[in-house]
Amino acid sequence: MKKMWDNAIKLKEEFVLRKKNIYLLSKEEREEMHEFINKQLRKRYISPSKLPQMLLLGRKIGKAVGD
Repeated sequence: MKKMWDNAIKLKEEFVLRKKNIYLLSKEEREEMHEFINKQLRKRYISPSKLPQMLLLGRKIGKAVGD
């Protein structure tokens, strides 16, 4: 079920995904994260990624993308 705000992230062919632990979570945080993700999947608010691992990007509140 596609929505007009659904966007795909198209990667360049030469892109190589780096495997690196950026942010470590405690056991409780991991369980809470998995519970949240599973709930969002069941509601179909999100869909499984086609990438081999999850990619999370953050930015400071009030900053535009690219700042």
